[in-house]
Amino acid sequence: MRLFAPVTIIAIAQLLGTSLWFSANGAADDLIASWKITATDIGWLTNAVQAGFILGTLVLALGGIADRFRASRIFIFSALAGALFNACFAWLAHDIISALVLRFFVGICLAGIYPMGMKLVVSWAPEHAGAALAQLVAMLTLGTALPHGLRELGADIPWQWIISASSVLAIVAALLIFQLGDGPHLPAPVSVKLRSRSKRFVTPAVLQAFRIPRFRAAAWGYFGHMWELYALWTVLPLLIASVGLGEVFPELGIAGLSFTFIGVGALGCLAGGLLSRRFGSSVVAITALVTSGCCVLIFALLWDQLSTIWLVLLFSVWGATVIADSPQFSALSASACPRELVGAALAIQNSIGFGITVISIAALSRLFEVSGPNAVWLLLPGPVLGVCGFLFALWRSPRVSTPPHNPAGNEKHPR
Repeated sequence: MRLFAPVTIIAIAQLLGTSLWFSANGAADDLIASWKITATDIGWLTNAVQAGFILGTLVLALGGIADRFRASRIFIFSALAGALFNACFAWLAHDIISALVLRFFVGICLAGIYPMGMKLVVSWAPEHAGAALAQLVAMLTLGTALPHGLRELGADIPWQWIISASSVLAIVAALLIFQLGDGPHLPAPVSVKLRSRSKRFVTPAVLQAFRIPRFRAAAWGYFGHMWELYALWTVLPLLIASVGLGEVFPELGIAGLSFTFIGVGALGCLAGGLLSRRFGSSVVAITALVTSGCCVLIFALLWDQLSTIWLVLLFSVWGATVIADSPQFSALSASACPRELVGAALAIQNSIGFGITVISIAALSRLFEVSGPNAVWLLLPGPVLGVCGFLFALWRSPRVSTPPHNPAGNEKHPR
């Protein structure tokens, strides 16, 4: 049990550090009113973060940085830099252009927080990666919801202070990881000297991870999940407003309901982590992806016919399952890779996954302005292709496959 104390610390640091991610969305109403922008512009602010994250993870993976330097040092530097850029966004941005630039730099910094947080978890608890990563992603989910909660608690506080609160939380995250350091279960960082002698060591090896059938299966599932996840989180306040739940629950309002329906994903992650120890990460991941896909279908078909109770239930199940598969797909990916490439492999998977979110967020935000909640149909291909790709890649994999490294320990390998 003592082993999970470091995991808990990392999870809390992840919660505080990733509050930077959607800090602008928590102040969306104020930004729309102050800068005379539209919902599409809010989507572009989110996409600026995603684009920065993609660039950052590509540099980490293809440049070998993720495995050349200690994960704790990258996390600390990134959290402090992210806090600075986020504060600059709050106090120095004066229009959508300057805001996009600063949010882009926040996204670059988040690339050193999220994947490195996963690597830190694997370095402390490799034999329970599915359950441990579930804690981490649960905190990422709460971190995503946190700006909405801060907005609800400080409804009368200027939006600049609400966003600045995320910077303070990121600094606390850096201090927590500074005190903890790296775990004992990963190889020492790859030296610059070693890489200079063999330029083929880092980049080709990372890309060849996709030749591993079980990594490729997990990646397919992860990519389908990412098409749905961040696009849903981006438009969730708009969906809540469109179906009138903000008026039904005025004491919570749209911000409070957004916090609730995103935050319930933390419970979904924790439940998935517990279930993964009994049934394996594959079963949990696919079950969650299928369930969230069914929620997309039900909402798209019946959103204007469901009663308040059924809408609340649907949003709750959707919020819980749309993220519950993420830590399990990451655990499966980590278990399929050689130990010395875990950081880079997770970073490149994150990079591609977040590249997909840029497309889905932009498309859904624009389509929402045209067709309202009916635009949710656009999310459905993600779960469908994710499930099909995952199952097909497993079907094509060898019957007997022993991965070189299995930090998920408990995973039951089908076939």
